[in-house]
Amino acid sequence: MPISLSLLKRGLRRDSDIGENLSLKLRSVYMPSLSAPQNRPHQYRAGVDIGGTFTDLIVVDDVSGSFSIGKTLTTPSDPSLAIKTGLNETLAKAGITHADLRQIIHGTTLVTNAIIERKGAPTALLTTQGFKDTLEIGREHRYDLYDLQLEMPQPLVPRYLRFDVPQRTLSDGSTLHALDEVYLEKLVHELDAAGITAIAIAFINSYTNPAAERQARAIVQRVAPNIRVSISADVVPEIREYERTSTTVANVYVQAHVEHYLRELEARLARAGFTGSLLLMLSSGGLGTVDTAVRYPVRLLESGPAGGTLAAARFGLSSGTQGHAADLLSFDMGGTTAKFAIIDQGKPLLAHDFEIDRRYRFKKGSGLPIKAPVIEMIEIGAGGGSIARLNALGLLKIGPESAGAEPGPACYGRGGTEPTVTDADLVLGFLDPQFFLGGAIALDVVAARRAIETHIAIPLGLSIEQAAWGIHQIVNEQMANAARVHSIERGKDPRTLPIFAFGGAGPVHAYRVAASLGSPQVIVPFGAGVMSAIGFLSAPLAFDFTRSFPTQLATLNTDGWAKINALLGEMQTEGTQLLCNSGISINNIHHQHIAEMRYVGQGHEVRIRLPNHILSAADLPNIQAEFEHEYVRFFGRLGPPVPLETVTWRVISSSPEPNLRLSLQTIAAQTDDTTPRTASSAIKTQRMAYDPEADGEDGTETNAMQLTSVYDRYRLAPGMIFNGPAIVEEREATLIIGRRGRCHVDAQSNLIVDLKAIT
Repeated sequence: MPISLSLLKRGLRRDSDIGENLSLKLRSVYMPSLSAPQNRPHQYRAGVDIGGTFTDLIVVDDVSGSFSIGKTLTTPSDPSLAIKTGLNETLAKAGITHADLRQIIHGTTLVTNAIIERKGAPTALLTTQGFKDTLEIGREHRYDLYDLQLEMPQPLVPRYLRFDVPQRTLSDGSTLHALDEVYLEKLVHELDAAGITAIAIAFINSYTNPAAERQARAIVQRVAPNIRVSISADVVPEIREYERTSTTVANVYVQAHVEHYLRELEARLARAGFTGSLLLMLSSGGLGTVDTAVRYPVRLLESGPAGGTLAAARFGLSSGTQGHAADLLSFDMGGTTAKFAIIDQGKPLLAHDFEIDRRYRFKKGSGLPIKAPVIEMIEIGAGGGSIARLNALGLLKIGPESAGAEPGPACYGRGGTEPTVTDADLVLGFLDPQFFLGGAIALDVVAARRAIETHIAIPLGLSIEQAAWGIHQIVNEQMANAARVHSIERGKDPRTLPIFAFGGAGPVHAYRVAASLGSPQVIVPFGAGVMSAIGFLSAPLAFDFTRSFPTQLATLNTDGWAKINALLGEMQTEGTQLLCNSGISINNIHHQHIAEMRYVGQGHEVRIRLPNHILSAADLPNIQAEFEHEYVRFFGRLGPPVPLETVTWRVISSSPEPNLRLSLQTIAAQTDDTTPRTASSAIKTQRMAYDPEADGEDGTETNAMQLTSVYDRYRLAPGMIFNGPAIVEEREATLIIGRRGRCHVDAQSNLIVDLKAIT
């Protein structure tokens, strides 16, 4: 049931003092000298990101900007337990309750994992007679022409559960053969008896006329009301049958799984006293209600990573990058995966199609196609928990398998015995075994050395440190290669892009990844370890609507323009209704109109923004100029002198972006000492850490462990400058700076590492 405006207002009023007490907890850990804040009204929101290894939490007071950060191990068997644990522990120590929160924003990998692990509902597909093999025929494209052992993505619905239904809609929307209702009723009875609990309906050309799909859905709901139904006209009313069918199937395949999880999470939070709004991070970078997420769970596929990219765009703009802040490479490395995304002119790139569960990591076409709005990124199985092994040729291989949270890396002492990237980083001295998560988890150096020695060092005839460095560098090169491919495919030179690094493991590896790419800078924000959760709090409520209506604008008559305006108006009305039901005032709703255009005869489109007024032939020159501008930006030149056609029309409806303001009250900022201080005042200790440049440029010397300064992140003040090699520690993340790096703290307390020329 949609959230009512009165309920949302009631939740706002209950927001009293959670952030105040959480801020006290933060200060008790980081800033014991700070006085308690004044007692005054607050607006508190929480962001919760469930990753493969850790669940990250941030609670922010939107009035004062004070915030508190939490991090706990993920519970794979029931991810909501990690949320409960993280919130309960943080709030109990602060002496407050869940009732003080007005909003929780949640990102999850639940949908992705369910599809990859094939843990969805028993699903059947109903399609137009003669089209049941669409999921396997695909586009008749071999993504690798010369691979004789080529593996194609396996459909979520096996062939014996795909059924031809007598029905046919033509491309102009007219009906050639009406739906055979008697046949369909009998089929649904049989599917229900066989234990099928989900049905996807994707009829040919239904994007032009959804009547037959809606009729079929009504029959299923009447005959077997316990079966869930998704129709392509609702999920993705766009041209291209293969992608449309695949997306509809994925949506209903995970629907029950998602609804069970979210309703249980709602109930668990309610029992704890939470009365505010639970919102979900969508792959597009917007927020949706629980009801929206349950209806369109496929929109959650890249839920968690989207938050980090939003944070990179928002905080990168304010960083001291000397004019380059609008263009960045977002780098998020957690315990299981690493993600890269381009920030172009201050905004993440948005796509409306992507793949999941690829057979081959970098092979487009080897995964299941999904047509849904998503922040463009590349994700690889390289994280702190990625397992290092020797392959059949005796070569060192990292990931994509991960130790995750259970059992975790060997150094966690939870039963893991195989060496991971985190074990290597610990052996290299990059991590403090007594300060991991601020000391919440004590790392076992002996176990890490044993795992690396047994599985890697002895078989390769290396010292333990050399083996650990090999693990560290190979995973760096894997990530750099992925970033290079992703950047170049989008027309960007990675050598010009500063790297905005975050995630629990991102700052540890960012310097070497940047060096490999030739990137000029590394930017590490305050709170880097939970940046995805912070990004959730900067996202507006938003949803994308789409309709396919292929047409050449130059040939449109008055009736044609009227149809286009009607399509845009229909989508805008849907967006207004959805956001109003979520508690947003109609006066605060913004609509963005978009057209996907191409030269006649091309196979793919370029996305352009449209004016929000009623369109007519008078808009043609401006629309064409916008198309040519975008085309040149992507491809470097104009196309052939042929007419343009618009294939798909979109409307993005959104609320205003929240005014997220974080008050970075570090120890350095609060000191009463007015004497100018250098960065050396932030050094808290020194320890032995691997420095490959110390003994030789190739890092092949047997002992490259060097005494290295360790800086306290909370004592670094704006304006401080220091050189590498250095280690900077905060509770959730550690930054490693190589010998040729020079770091300064900008006005927003971001760490800016300038890389000198590296040959």
